[in-house]
This record gives sequence, C-alpha cells and structure tokens, in this order.
Amino acid sequence: MTEIPSEHNFEDLFIGQKITFSQKINESILTDFATISGDFNPLHMNKEYAANTNFGKRVCHGMLLASFFSQLVGMYLPGKNSLYFSQSLNFRNPCYLGDEIVVEGEIIEKKSALKLITLKTTIHNKTGKCLIDGIAKVIVRE
Repeated sequence: MTEIPSEHNFEDLFIGQKITFSQKINESILTDFATISGDFNPLHMNKEYAANTNFGKRVCHGMLLASFFSQLVGMYLPGKNSLYFSQSLNFRNPCYLGDEIVVEGEIIEKKSALKLITLKTTIHNKTGKCLIDGIAKVIVRE
C-alpha cells in the first residue's frame, strides 16, 4: 500500500466537511477493471466497435468510476475507521478513456447514536459535467 489512510474519529467529523481527489482514466485502469470484473463489453474495450456507437469512442465502465467512492471512504473520509453501509448510484453522463475525473464526498448528515455519517458523493469530469452522483452511508468505527 502506497498511502496511509486518514483516521478521522466520529466526533471530529462535521457536516459540510469535504474531500476531493482526481484520477486519470487510462488504458491500464480500464484493462485492470475489465480483468477483475470480467466485463469485457466491446463498448469499453474495442476502439473500432465503440467508434460505431452513438458514443463515438470507448466508454469507461460505470462501476469502475463508482469504485473510486471506495477510495474516498476507505482512505480519506473517514478513512481507516470506515465501514461502508450503503451507496446509491446515479449514472448521469459517460466517461471516456483518457478523461480526468474529480471525485468528491461531502458529509451532509451525522447520526450520533449509530456513529453513521451520510456523504453526498459525486464524480465530475474536468469540464464540470456530473458523471455519477449518489449517497453513501458509512459507519465510523471506534
């Protein structure tokens, strides 16, 4: 592991707290995800096939993008003390091979009795177009 996760405690987290990071979607990431998921759909993997669709070029797997929410929660907000409870996903626009994405999470609710935080999660491309949004619920462990 090349990074050490943050270690936020429930009490230290606050509504409005945000974290963002960016990631370039390159051939290696796409191929690794296809291998792990078993999804080799030609829309994702075949340049010639994708060129003849209404997208005009290769489209990143939606679930590959969504997997960056795991990095958001497990490494940054809250980090080491997190336990994913749920995640909703709305796929708004396609992401293409070569795009740079911006992943963001913002705490919008805290439930002290459960030590549960609710995050608004979004992924945008560099032009600001929303690609995915949703809501994550995360238990903050002791």
